Amino acid sequence: MTEVSVTASMLTRSVLVSIGIALVALVLFVLPAEYGIDPLGAGELMGIDGMAGYSVAALTKEEGAYHSDRVQFPLAPFESIEYKYTLHQGQALVYRWWADGELVFDLHAEEEGTDPEDSVSFSVGRGAEEQGTYSAPFDGVHGWFWENRGAKEVIVTLESVGYYEDSTVYSASGEFKKSFPQTTESDQN
Repeated sequence: MTEVSVTASMLTRSVLVSIGIALVALVLFVLPAEYGIDPLGAGELMGIDGMAGYSVAALTKEEGAYHSDRVQFPLAPFESIEYKYTLHQGQALVYRWWADGELVFDLHAEEEGTDPEDSVSFSVGRGAEEQGTYSAPFDGVHGWFWENRGAKEVIVTLESVGYYEDSTVYSASGEFKKSFPQTTESDQN
């Protein structure tokens, strides 16, 4: 059996090489993917820049007014509609929607200042209801697209509560904005 003798200089060299490899991995992979920091541009070249996505804090304190909203839309066969709220990053809304027939739906958002074609979808499918809590990952408009692909009229109802400023309906008839009163807590007492 061969005995290997490890000297202090060999151990030091191994530790320094390990630290060097860890720093390279940090700069090339971890910082671009997890934090969007890409000092060398390598994260963008590898397609991992900002891979961790948007980050939303667990607590967002609000200064504006708390609102509730309830809307209904009758959808004729092959008719569609979009209904979106203006939210800032971190603002949340609790929602529930239901319909008296199956709809194609898409809960999505458009980041402020970007092309609407670059929207981000969060829940896509077919169904007659959905409920949950949605937290805005960025400033912009956030909401639903519903389409009736059936042979008879379907009525969709949406109820929500949150700290949104306004909502917008996008339909074949045009775009219609609905504002919510911007009262403060002292106004509500």
